[in-house]
Amino acid sequence: MTVFDALWQAIIQGLTEFLPVSSSGHLSLYQHFTGNSGEGALMFSALLHLGTLAAVVFVFRKQILVLISEFFAMIKDIFTGRFSIKNAEPERRVIFMFIISTAVLIPFYIFKGFFESFSEDSGIFAEGLCFLYTAALLFMADMTDRGSKYMTDLKYRDAVRIGFFQAVALLPGVSRSGSTISAGIFSGLKREEAVSYSFILGIPAILGGGIVELKDGIEQHSGAGVVQCIVGVIVAAIVGFLAIKLVQWLIKTDRFKIFYIYTAALGVVVIIISIIEAILGKPITF
Repeated sequence: MTVFDALWQAIIQGLTEFLPVSSSGHLSLYQHFTGNSGEGALMFSALLHLGTLAAVVFVFRKQILVLISEFFAMIKDIFTGRFSIKNAEPERRVIFMFIISTAVLIPFYIFKGFFESFSEDSGIFAEGLCFLYTAALLFMADMTDRGSKYMTDLKYRDAVRIGFFQAVALLPGVSRSGSTISAGIFSGLKREEAVSYSFILGIPAILGGGIVELKDGIEQHSGAGVVQCIVGVIVAAIVGFLAIKLVQWLIKTDRFKIFYIYTAALGVVVIIISIIEAILGKPITF
């Protein structure tokens, strides 16, 4: 892997991790068309995920610090016998919602190898279908009436719903941010609140997934040197920061439809290319 390859993959990761278009799907396509498909790309992809994690932590650092402070206060209340779910403060209720949404992911990690197989195989037909699914989801969310809920107003069933949509996004081509933002909108959240909930919720998922992939990737030959890894992490973090700001602006200006138009068009193109590859009997690479 050259520094140029690392740079491009970092840009793709940084942009698509938070834009609702699927980072895993785009990385899978890049690796497919450049001939870098396979398990060897696992560790580098994990490092790029950790780079984008730094971006979301920086943008939402104030909210995160409040939640961390409340979390430790909750732990203290548990040990002192003052803990109460029914009378929980608004910030503590948000923590409950995040825990529930994240917990829904756990059973799906049993099938981690199954999900990874789609991005590591030689075909891209599945990715095309997943892009179309993302487009349909974003379209339905865009057509949904504007909600009025804040994160503190979420119910337990809303947290489960958002968590389930996040779990489905383990498939390459299904956007995690797009899925959770859409689920938040379906649950009645204000659109800006749905974006904030989605990005903060993604922190444990990105961190956990990145650590697991990094552990597995260390045992494999990634083809990426130290310089490539450093460049990838830094660029992914910077581009990720810009992508978050872009999503926040687009959701406020009601221009979210650009994402379902893009993912729908991409899905169709990817499926057509996969059919051509099947006829040729070999992948198309550049």
